[in-house]
Amino acid sequence: MPFLHIRLAGKNLTDGERLHLQDEATRLAVTLLGKRAEATAVLVEGTPIANWTIGARRQKVAGHFEILISEGTNTAEEKARFIAAAYALLEETLGAHLDPVTYVVIRDIAMDSWGYGGRTQESRRVALAA
Repeated sequence: MPFLHIRLAGKNLTDGERLHLQDEATRLAVTLLGKRAEATAVLVEGTPIANWTIGARRQKVAGHFEILISEGTNTAEEKARFIAAAYALLEETLGAHLDPVTYVVIRDIAMDSWGYGGRTQESRRVALAA
């Protein structure tokens, strides 16, 4: 049950580009982290490029890719592959001007600290184990 939050600046995506980004982000969560597509939520937001600097330098384009996952559900190797692929997706979306200091963040959340449908992930884990 991941939640992906992608922030972009310097490029206004068409509806087709946004849908492609959402589809590809979901595909990465499924194929690289073993998450379920039907429980994957993706939010893509834009912000003015004037709001973004790296090393106190203005950017032509910028992005940030963050995913929340349940703690203990993925290995370090799986996470490393995901980070590389997510950065490549940002680079594909934003182009050659994307600064290498573009962060992809994986947040491991304790299963009793988040959930969906009014249930924690811990309650789902316990129910599956029973």
